[in-house]
Amino acid sequence: MSAQASEATGAASPAADDPHNIFGHRSPRATRTIFWIAVAFSAYQVYTAAYAPLSSLVMRSLHVGFLMLLAFAALPTWSRGGRGSHWFGWTLGIAGFALGFYQWIFEEELILRSGELTTMDLWVGIAVLALVFEAARRVMGPALPLICATFLAYAMFGQHLPGALAHRGYGLDQVINQMSFGTEGVYGIPTYVSSTYIFLFILFGTFLEQAGMIRLFTDFSLGTVGHTRGGPAKVSVVASGLMGTINGSGVANVVTTGQFTIPLMKRFGYRPAFAGGVEATSSMGGQIMPPVMGAVAFIMAETIGVPYLEIVKAALIPAILYFATAFWMVHLEAGRLGLTGIPKEECPDPWAAVKRSWYLILPLAALVWLLFAGYTPLFSGTVGLAATVILIFGAAAISRAPNTVLRIIFWIGLGLLSSSFLRWGITAVFVVIGLLIAANLWMHSGREVLRLALNGLAEGAKNALSVGVACSLVGVIIGVMTLTGAATSFGSYVIELGKHSLFLSLLLTMLTCLVLGMGIPTIPNYIITSSLAAPALLEMGVPLIVSHMFVFYFGIMADLTPPVALAAYAASPIARAPGLTIGVQAMRIAIAGFVVPFMAVYAPALMLQSGTLLDTAYVLFKALLAIGLWGAASIGYLWAPLSWPERLLAATGAFMLVVALPITDEIGFALCAAAIGVHWFRARRR
Repeated sequence: MSAQASEATGAASPAADDPHNIFGHRSPRATRTIFWIAVAFSAYQVYTAAYAPLSSLVMRSLHVGFLMLLAFAALPTWSRGGRGSHWFGWTLGIAGFALGFYQWIFEEELILRSGELTTMDLWVGIAVLALVFEAARRVMGPALPLICATFLAYAMFGQHLPGALAHRGYGLDQVINQMSFGTEGVYGIPTYVSSTYIFLFILFGTFLEQAGMIRLFTDFSLGTVGHTRGGPAKVSVVASGLMGTINGSGVANVVTTGQFTIPLMKRFGYRPAFAGGVEATSSMGGQIMPPVMGAVAFIMAETIGVPYLEIVKAALIPAILYFATAFWMVHLEAGRLGLTGIPKEECPDPWAAVKRSWYLILPLAALVWLLFAGYTPLFSGTVGLAATVILIFGAAAISRAPNTVLRIIFWIGLGLLSSSFLRWGITAVFVVIGLLIAANLWMHSGREVLRLALNGLAEGAKNALSVGVACSLVGVIIGVMTLTGAATSFGSYVIELGKHSLFLSLLLTMLTCLVLGMGIPTIPNYIITSSLAAPALLEMGVPLIVSHMFVFYFGIMADLTPPVALAAYAASPIARAPGLTIGVQAMRIAIAGFVVPFMAVYAPALMLQSGTLLDTAYVLFKALLAIGLWGAASIGYLWAPLSWPERLLAATGAFMLVVALPITDEIGFALCAAAIGVHWFRARRR
């Protein structure tokens, strides 16, 4: 266990140098205060997840209050102001935190006078709404607040619009009641999911990262595929895919794994823009890779009222297709450029990496098992997080044991103690963690790991900040939709278009998702487009989960689509290539992300939503063939460089397999066979 403990300690060393400095350079006093606010926020979330001591609405309100305090404290300046603007930020943060208690203090009165606001209620509601808008502007920039402000203006003044756009008109008190009280606006379903599942899973991923999971995934990827043709790029695909299982944040993956993989790809011959595109594509795929899926899976499950497991089942095959496509594209590019892999003797032993850090895999395995066994995400996330903490603290506590027998006895005893959870509940787990903390306080390496854990709590709150604020603000859009019925108007237009062409309706929905996603993150993009377009697709016969997965996928693709490709621009300074050029390359590599949603609409068996396993296998074969030939046509290489007629033939055959009209499959298979046969014959002659 000494190697395990040393790695955990090694992961803690950055925190040991400056454990409080996670929000940027500030004065020491402000830095410490913000750090402990973040720790308190995470501790509050863990406690409420474990015991649920408050009503759902109060938990959401306090969650938003913590978000306000942390957002304004960590990002205090209105512009580039000086000391005064820092105090202004703290004032707003404390005010937002205090207003979070309003729903708790006056809970009974608010329930009794539901819908009838007093003057105090009205002013509190306005203040909460204004603070959420300003916090979102500071955390995420102006794009999402401007979109939400447009919807809010529509609720206030939409009665003056012409024709079908107009609504019957609503007073200020009705709008504020909808937005700031009840469960439709700021405290709606997105905030509920943020305050429960999302925060817990972000904290779970953060603890694993702090404990060395990034190193484990990178070493494993290097050892398994680093020596193959184009190995460095394949390492990026595999490592980012593995990180996506616990992280789910595309941009975060780019700036973590990309620091290692992009320079490695460039060193072995890949063009800078292509290297950045590979990393951006692979990292964004983490949001569609179960079990975490960028937290959208939890929101989707709550929104459409289906078990979380059904969302994971629907996402599994498309996620595999996505990463298989990225893997295939980098393989073809390596063949076209004649690139080799990393010399095998320079690659780490993947199984040695697993042997060194095997214990980090156990919480992830337990989490997946619990989710597939039918337990709720909240329960599964709580158990996964507790198991992570126990394993990290346990490894540090026994790191200096003199022999293997003592270590075995220790782990068996710790396992038996932890199993008391089955009888005594989550309190038993907290007791075990408390005992491990007490044991680690007596050792230097143990104290380092405890500092790592504190830093993990603060880092988790930091990572959850943008997601939580976005979830709070997009509740405004949902509130406006339910108040005015605007979604029905948009849906009617899409349905009318769909009477003439389902493909045109899908195309309009895709463009809506891509345009919205150019300025806002995936989660609010999904919430907006699922409110607008997904009901219309459902009305046209698209299965429920498929319609929501369709808009979710294109919300992700927006981060790879120029001109505003956030993941591409995150890779730009590392690759030292223009973000626009990286975005173009990412679109080529991520072709599956653009094709699979359309295929799933026409053949829901691809998402396990209809038919038999044989139907699913047939559609999967079509998808693999289509994407494989599209990749070859795009790169211009298969067994040898493709001529332009061969590329055109391959692309046409692949397109026919996706169209899903009568006899298009037969035509597609024939064209694909012709393209493969002609190219194989010509390549063999060469």
